[in-house]
Amino acid sequence: MCVGRRDFAFYLPLVMAAPSVLDVGCGTGELLIRVRDSGHTGRLTGLDPAPGMLAQAQQRTDIEWIKGDLSTARWTSAFELIVMTGHAFQALLEDDELRTALAAIREALTPSGRFAFETRNPLVREWETWTADMIETVTAPDGAVVRMRRQVDAVCDDRVSFSHTFTSPSWPSAQTSHSMLRFLGAQRLAKFLAEAGLTVEEQFGDWNRNPFTPQSLEIITITRRS
Repeated sequence: MCVGRRDFAFYLPLVMAAPSVLDVGCGTGELLIRVRDSGHTGRLTGLDPAPGMLAQAQQRTDIEWIKGDLSTARWTSAFELIVMTGHAFQALLEDDELRTALAAIREALTPSGRFAFETRNPLVREWETWTADMIETVTAPDGAVVRMRRQVDAVCDDRVSFSHTFTSPSWPSAQTSHSMLRFLGAQRLAKFLAEAGLTVEEQFGDWNRNPFTPQSLEIITITRRS
């Protein structure tokens, strides 16, 4: 759920100010739905490869939903703002995959368009806090109380693989999912952006818009077409 997400307070003013917006990795569409409900009257488009996520998002017919990713969906000068929230940028694991995505983003931006996203700062090594004793409890839409454990399985170069284990008193057994994220440092990130023809306009280290430093948890970046 978007309630309580620290990043939403950062992204909402950007999205509300842009007449056309693409949310890459939109999931269930919570950001765009909230924006529409807040009075946005322009074009809102959500892109996500997961049919289960989009099935929930598509309950709202006043927003455009597209199944796919930046390797399959292409636009030319279509959006004033493109966002990737929820650390979705870190799911771009390979160099070629990242270059393809950034090239598609640049092509989809209008000449004055901006691309805003965040990635965790690898210097802080946040994954070291993802231990099995860190348990989160949430209430599912059906009212079931679900407990989630996250733990790291392996660290290789700038990639971290980890697992989520979900349990609930109302379930017959636990459910586990496995994921991998890439932790790009600020210098390598800047190189990929420059190669793609994207210029860093602003960069912050937290959701309060404090400047990025080597100690910052986040690398929050707003770029423009070069």
